[in-house]
Amino acid sequence: AEASVDLIDLRWIAPWDRAAVEESVRRTGRLIVVQEDTENCSVGQMIITHIAGQPDIWRELISPPILVSKGNVMIGYNPIYEYAALPDVERIVAAIRRSISTRGERVAIAPLQQRAEVAAAKAATASPKVQPTSQRSQNITIPVMGEGIRSAKVVSLLKKAGDRIELDDPLCEVETDKAVYPIESSFAGTMGDWKTEVGATVEIGQEIGTILAEGESFADQFESAAEASPQQNQNGEATTISGPRRETSPTASRDASVIEPALSPTIIRRLGRVVPANLQIDARWDAIKKARAAAKKSDGKNAASPSMMIAWSVVKAMEKHAPFRRLILEDDRIVENPEFDLGIAVSLDDDRLATAVITRANTRSWPDFIERYEETVTETRGGRVDAVNAPIVISSLGAFGVRAAAPIVVPPSAGTLFVGSAHYETFRDEKKSRSEEVITLSLTFDHRIVNGAGAANFVHEIKEFIERFEIPAAVTHK
Repeated sequence: AEASVDLIDLRWIAPWDRAAVEESVRRTGRLIVVQEDTENCSVGQMIITHIAGQPDIWRELISPPILVSKGNVMIGYNPIYEYAALPDVERIVAAIRRSISTRGERVAIAPLQQRAEVAAAKAATASPKVQPTSQRSQNITIPVMGEGIRSAKVVSLLKKAGDRIELDDPLCEVETDKAVYPIESSFAGTMGDWKTEVGATVEIGQEIGTILAEGESFADQFESAAEASPQQNQNGEATTISGPRRETSPTASRDASVIEPALSPTIIRRLGRVVPANLQIDARWDAIKKARAAAKKSDGKNAASPSMMIAWSVVKAMEKHAPFRRLILEDDRIVENPEFDLGIAVSLDDDRLATAVITRANTRSWPDFIERYEETVTETRGGRVDAVNAPIVISSLGAFGVRAAAPIVVPPSAGTLFVGSAHYETFRDEKKSRSEEVITLSLTFDHRIVNGAGAANFVHEIKEFIERFEIPAAVTHK
């Protein structure tokens, strides 16, 4: 819906179909080359060089050619590393959007003698009281932020057009899957225009704004910027590339090591949008114990675990409560899908967390659900990373004897359910006291999606499914 695309699939490269590519570039004024080859010394570079070297085509280009390729890295054996290195849909779409959002302005240049005559005439008529100021537009570009990082997300724009900028002032912040980086100015001057917006995905080296650098010390500023990054753009202007800055606290020990935060920057940023609320309820444990014993007797080592039985109960409750089948997007829109996923929090080495995602959980039969549960958890512990689009994520620290907790809920999820360890509670009725084994269900939910009464009704539904749990008849062995 954003652009029409000529897609030319080169089936051979010796010779390659120059005529088809040239005709398309003349008509569209743009060129994007996608390849799985390494960027350096590649076929893609050969094609771009050929197109840029044709004067008649060069005049028709309205945006610079873009090359989307494998990074200049070795591809790891693990499929995760292979997919991370090769071009994907997200990078191709970003390249298309970047191309259609860029339009080069071509200015006719007069011969050198004519320009000299015009300049002399202007100088003769200029007022002697007007002193020329040294002001020059400098590009703000996305710097290299580490090996393997090809793009970042703009999370904040710290300056507005017309704001005064001093040397090393933070201009904006961008986020990768590793950290949030400030991009700082290598010039003093005035903020120009932003060519991006908060939430946009930008590529390394992409121009995102301009600074009007000024003052007599411009040459010194230019030199300091060149030391930070000797790269230049196609017009020969220096780019204001500034990498992540590491500041040392005066109280920090030289031997101190930098520790990564327990939660990723992406999760921390998302938590700032949540309106959290929490409630707890106890559920009797005897039905799950009986089901577990029956499953072990019939299925042995392949018996479903209590965690799987609870997860099944959660899915059944989600089917009856629409707010907990919903997701909240980055723009705060709330969506609901007829088929929904279920997330399972998984603890990894080095105190890391991951979420195993059972996709289309409500469409699976009991055997399929159990099989997918085991596969997903095992794959996640082995390094698989899934996009978490689960309305509910289940978390538990029962192995450590934790009875209750207030978990966090991270968008786009609607809630997180913490399942505590089984323990005994004393209940009193009219005649006597009794002790029953229970688990505590702690639900943290996003108040933007559902109110307290709806959340209480949902967790009470989970409680009833747990207390009445029976292995579905389809897998009952005779």
